[in-house]
Formats: sequence, structure tokens, C-alpha cells
Amino acid sequence: MHPRSLADLTLADLQDQLLKDGIRPAHALALFSAIHRKGITRLNGCSKFPPPLHRWLKQGKWSLTMPEVVSTTVSSDGLTRKYLLRLSDGQTVETVLMGYPGRFTACLSTQVGCAMGCVFCATGQMGFTRNLQPGEIVSQVLHVQRELQDLNGGRLRNLVLMGMGEPLHNFANVMRALDILTESGGANIGPSKISISTVGHVPGIRALTQQPKRYHLAVSLHAATDAERSALLPANQRWPLAELLNACREYSEISGEKVFMAWTMISGRNDSPEQSRQLATLLQGMNVHVNLIPLNITDGYNGTTTTEVRVRAFQAILQEAGLPTTVRQRRGIDVDAGCGQLKTARRKKLSASQI
Repeated sequence: MHPRSLADLTLADLQDQLLKDGIRPAHALALFSAIHRKGITRLNGCSKFPPPLHRWLKQGKWSLTMPEVVSTTVSSDGLTRKYLLRLSDGQTVETVLMGYPGRFTACLSTQVGCAMGCVFCATGQMGFTRNLQPGEIVSQVLHVQRELQDLNGGRLRNLVLMGMGEPLHNFANVMRALDILTESGGANIGPSKISISTVGHVPGIRALTQQPKRYHLAVSLHAATDAERSALLPANQRWPLAELLNACREYSEISGEKVFMAWTMISGRNDSPEQSRQLATLLQGMNVHVNLIPLNITDGYNGTTTTEVRVRAFQAILQEAGLPTTVRQRRGIDVDAGCGQLKTARRKKLSASQI
């Protein structure tokens, strides 16, 4: 029987487990903090653990196995690092560390592959394999924290669940992972510093609305009509725009939070002035912020990114309509930082080596 991962446990879970095994639950915080805040790498190597914890850990029922780093790619400006991590079953996922002035952000994966099938997304092109367990999501943060300690001692401040997979398609495991990561005795990353991106998984948005913790919700919109959106995002056929926007309004009204609408700019596909006006009409009266994002080009999709002139013209129409809009900074383009790109590139390299 393989040891279970301590990274799967919330602080309350750990307290319950210790109590069940005859150990004072008061010891749980020391172990939880050592894992999630201090970044220990060996459970039996921490001399500050009290003797009961040492004895409990030596039983070998629990482990802290971290994913293996398959590759690390650093952007030319040194501000973006992309990691391909191998999980215990041999599957690989991607995690990205992005440096901004005074802060670091980690982009996490929540699934191996993705079932949503977005045509321009490298992960969507590879299909769905499985959900990540809570500890497999948490371990990406543990890896990034250790990397920051080795690099310059910087602190991870923000998380975006925008890597491989649809987070709301793996709802229970994602919420459990976030409970672990927001725990004040551990990583202590506030809910207001965490963004969850969705292709428009309406049941997940409604479930998120009922959560006591308020995370930022980012919705991949990309088109203002059902016909155009379904061609880019097949999930729209299941959850069309009217249903999606109603769920977003409900989330905003109940949570009091603004919804961030992502619009990937694809040349000749969704970047015309007419489409900008359609978008402005669609979102009129909603508590939203529109993020315009240059397309990350993938081999599986023949689209190209919009010119900056057309992006700014698109933005100006939205701003004139009263919609707050930001053109997102391109980060990590030279390290294939779009979700799924590094894994796809490695697959091709391995295939080529076998010819």
C-alpha cells in the first residue's frame, strides 16, 4: 500500500488524522506550517518536530512526495519560468511562475489535459486524461515556493488557476486545494489573491457562488454570439451565452465581486469594430472587466494574433461604452507559456527522436 500524501490534507483533516492515531491534534499546526510555509523537503529531517510527530511520521503511512521536474524553461527576460512536472503515475502537467514588480504569481494546472476542446488551446487539443487530486494542485505551489527560496527569497503572492484543465470541471478537488492554500497557518494566500478561470462551466460557476470564500472569477468569452463562440469553444453548445451570463450576474450579485471577461484577440476572427460593439452591448450593465489577450499561437490552430493597432481600436470602443478594459501584457511567449504548449512540444520532441 502506497503512503498517502500529506499535501492532500487541510489543517482540520490533519488534526483529525492525528487524533485518530492517538496523537495530540495540537501538533498538527507545526507539521502543516513546516510543509506549506517553511517548505521542508524531508518529513523525518525536521528536528523541531515533537517526538510524537517523529514517531507518527516514521510509521510510513504518509508521504510528502513532490512531482519530478522534467524540464524548466526560463524566458529571455528572466521573469517567467515554466516547469513541466511529472506526477506519481507518470502523467505530466505544467506550472508557470511569473515575476512582476514586487510580487510573484503562479499559474496552476488542475487537470491532465482538458475536456472542453477550445480550438486554439494546446491543452484542449490534447484531450482529457484525468483530474488532479488536491495534493497534486497544492504540490505545484510547494514546488514554486521552493524555487523562489532558491532564487531570491521572494514570496508568492498570487495564484491563477489558468493552466492545464478546466478548474470548475474538477470542482471538489480544486476547492479542497484552495482551502489548503488559503489556510493562515500555511501558505496563507488570501482568496482575493486567487483567480479561477473557466471556459464557461455554468454548474461550476453556480457552485462557486455558494462558496464562503470569494475568489476572482475569470470567464473565457472570446466571442459575442453563440455561433461564433461555439466555433471557438465547443462548451458553448452545452452552456450558451445567455445561460453563462446569467450565472455570471448571479455570481457578481451574490459575491459582490467583479467578473473578469477574457477575450483572446485572433486576427480576422474576433477583432473587428463590429464585434467590439456586439461585446459592449452583450455586457452592458454587468459588473465586469474585460481583459484583451494576444493569442498564444499553437501548432494545432492556424490563427494569428491581432495587431496592436486593431487591439487598441477594439479597446477604445469598449471604453467608450463604459466597460473597463485592459490589454494584457504578453508574458513567457518564448517559453511556450500558454497552457499545454510545453507538454505538446516535449511530446513532439520525443516522437521525433523515435523516428
